[in-house]
Amino acid sequence: LPILFPQQSGLYEYKIFGGLADCPPKLCVDVYMDLSFRKKWDQYVKELYEKTCDGEKVIYWEVKYPFPLSNRDYVYIRECREMDVDGRKIWVVLAQSVSVPQCPEKPGIIRVKSYKQSLAIESDGKTGSKVYMYYFDNPGGMIPSWLVNWAAKSGVPTFLKDMQKACRSYSKRT
Repeated sequence: LPILFPQQSGLYEYKIFGGLADCPPKLCVDVYMDLSFRKKWDQYVKELYEKTCDGEKVIYWEVKYPFPLSNRDYVYIRECREMDVDGRKIWVVLAQSVSVPQCPEKPGIIRVKSYKQSLAIESDGKTGSKVYMYYFDNPGGMIPSWLVNWAAKSGVPTFLKDMQKACRSYSKRT
């Protein structure tokens, strides 16, 4: 993707196919879109909120990184649409980093300037969901690309397991 990411970062772009058993697609989308609930189940969230900047909803997210690394933060826009594709109901969530003056960089936190995510969720034909995710971010700083790639490779499956647990507790909560 030389047009989207002109510098060669050495980082992978991830495409993930998976399933979330016993988590219907609408529930998955509700859990994924609910920022206040995410603070309860995602151990890496330090700060997470939505604000309006120039009429557009923007999300600020600070992620805890392990010592001795600095935390990272993201400023991004996100949109969710429910679509009908040949009678199949598919939810699509798109997110991409943006730069807005209302969310300046904070000292001691590294801003992730290249972030892009696409998520599609549909029924697995039973009681669960099929999930497709495309994900890229460049965490910046002085982290070797092999370490970033390893963290993403192990972190994404863990995230899906955590989200599955969150779906189960969300349904009890509502």
